[in-house]
Amino acid sequence: MLIDAHCHLDAVAFETDRDAVIDAAKAVGVSRFIVPATVRKRWPHVLALGERDDVRICLGLHPYFIEQHHLDDLTALETLINQRLYDAPQTRPVAIGECGIDGRFTDSLDAQWHYFDAQLSIAKRCRLPVVVHCVKVNDKVSQRLHQQALPRAGLVHAFAGSYEQAAKFLDAGYVLGLGGAVTYERAQKLRRVVAALPDDGFVLETDSPDMPLCGYQGQRNEPSRVAQVAKVVAELRGQCLSTVAASSRDNAARVFGLNDHS
Repeated sequence: MLIDAHCHLDAVAFETDRDAVIDAAKAVGVSRFIVPATVRKRWPHVLALGERDDVRICLGLHPYFIEQHHLDDLTALETLINQRLYDAPQTRPVAIGECGIDGRFTDSLDAQWHYFDAQLSIAKRCRLPVVVHCVKVNDKVSQRLHQQALPRAGLVHAFAGSYEQAAKFLDAGYVLGLGGAVTYERAQKLRRVVAALPDDGFVLETDSPDMPLCGYQGQRNEPSRVAQVAKVVAELRGQCLSTVAASSRDNAARVFGLNDHS
């Protein structure tokens, strides 16, 4: 059994064939999907997906869309989270996110840090893990996560740093998301990190419809391809596919509080 620990199934790119995309993933052994939110206007779409037995959701404000966020979105986020924490286990949010810092956009860094810190505080008050978007700022973000010391850590999505940076996240209790980037032979530094990670230090993900795998450049990414990510990770680690799938599944279950009934 595989879990796609990070996929945006609510995206407009899946509007016409979402059920078929999910069925295709199930056909290759993907049994559960973790769907994070990006902007407030998409929260209802994410919540609707959370009604499915095979989907678990996260609610948050993504740094890439910083210009779409408003300060009252933070209040709305915490209010909604608190309301939903009393839902049935199958429909309540399992994390705050996707939140974080994207260092490619230097002009908005102050605003990004404000929204990130606010969401970390919400996660601490609500005792939820976080799904962290971190691009070109691994050291600063890992330092902030250590400082915040959330009661439940979370997932550093699409990790692409050094092993030293990976170790800092692992030391803070976070797991690292491994996706399409590991399938590119040119990503030698990342591949060495993947080979060296402890079994309890990673989950598998696709970031669908983004981050296409090698051989699928320019195409819509899909959750079914987490099976191909798993195969590459297994090869890099010198492990059998079932071992890698089980590690990822167990790690996702631990981070997001999943079990057979949630």
